[in-house]
This record gives sequence, C-alpha cells and structure tokens, in this order.
Amino acid sequence: MSAGGDWLSAFPIQPATEAVEAVQEAWRRLAEKPLPGFNPKTREPDLTKALKIYVENVTAKERGLLGMWAAENVIGELDPATGKILQERRTDIVYGWNDKTQSLELVFEFKRLGRQKSHRAHYLGAKGLGRFVTGIYSRRQAVAGMVGILLDPENMVVPSIRKAFDDAVLAAELRLRPTADGSPFAKPSTLFSTADFDTEHERDSDLAPAHGHIRVSHFFLQFGYPTNTRKQKQP
Repeated sequence: MSAGGDWLSAFPIQPATEAVEAVQEAWRRLAEKPLPGFNPKTREPDLTKALKIYVENVTAKERGLLGMWAAENVIGELDPATGKILQERRTDIVYGWNDKTQSLELVFEFKRLGRQKSHRAHYLGAKGLGRFVTGIYSRRQAVAGMVGILLDPENMVVPSIRKAFDDAVLAAELRLRPTADGSPFAKPSTLFSTADFDTEHERDSDLAPAHGHIRVSHFFLQFGYPTNTRKQKQP
C-alpha cells in the first residue's frame, strides 16, 4: 500500500474528511449520555438511522457540507431480461457528493463490536469488511469506511482486530495489499487523521475503481459512559 498514486491525488479528500468529521461529531453528541433511543442496547440499524438523521439535519449543516446522505440505501443487481432482483444489500450510511470534475460515494459500514471473538469475526467477515472486497459495497469507489461501535473498552477490542490481520488465511480472504514495509495495515491512517488504521484490498474488475483496489479506513466509536456487554452475544 503506497501513500501516493494518481488515484489518491485525484481523490476529493476535503469533502470526504468533512463527511467523516460530521459523522463523528454527531456520534459524540448522541452518545454523550444514555438516551432511550440511542444507547448500547439499541439495535444497530436504529443507531445508524438516528445517526444519519442527526448528521443530515445538524452537523453537516453546521459545516456547510453539501451533498446527499442516505441510510439503509438499497443497492443490488438486476437481471434486465426478467426484471428480477438478483442481489440486494442495504448500506448503513452513505454520503454522496460531486462537482464538475469529481464525484464521491462514501459508504460507512457499522458493526457493534465487543470483546467477543464472534464480534471480531463478524466485523472482519463476509458481512462486514468483506462487503468492500468480494461484496457489492462501494462499487468502483476508491475509499470506504468501516466503523466499529465499541461495546467494551477500546483496549479490549481494537488491538485484537489489528492482530487478526496477521492471519494468512484471513489476509487471503480479504485480498489484503500490504504496505511498503510489509504490514497488513497502515497506522496511522493515510487518509483521515481520526481513523485508527487503513487496509487496502484488491477487487475484481467489475467492482474495483480504475486502479484496481479499495482503501478502507477503520474508525472506532465509543459511548461517553461505561457500557456492559457481558450478556450480549450477538454483534
């Protein structure tokens, strides 16, 4: 994974960074104290829909951020000969932006993430990070965001996520592109100062941008108060 490249110099980093910061600021405000509709026991889809609405109505407007926000946005494949849907997925939050020369579709995929091995596997698996590799998320996009909603302290969760990338089988499944020094991830992030690390993945030609791979920035969000997930089995 190189820090430069033609694709990176052409990437609209300013609106992408503004979108990332708007999402993070919205989370900070909503997660500052327990709310009946926004707390560690709230279902993930309800968290992301509430977050999208607050971003769109408040934090993006405060920043003067132009563009479109969507939650549970339907994407998929359609057989034009029959009109039947062949594949359907819903992205958690997506920010769309364009000007006369550039366009951006920045997908944020959220996963509730505790210390449990099953949570880690879900974050890294086919229904998590894999959606940006072999799945249809962020088709032909250069950048995406994986967001872990921390249900346990960061030091009990995130180091194990990073360590998992050392596994050769997982690295092959995720089609990881190592950094120049051979690491499976770049820390600090080469894209966003508030991301914990980046991973880069090869994609098939029908999914990849012109340069052939996608860079995923990994963010981890915490609630502003102690959480207890010992009884929570599902990610």
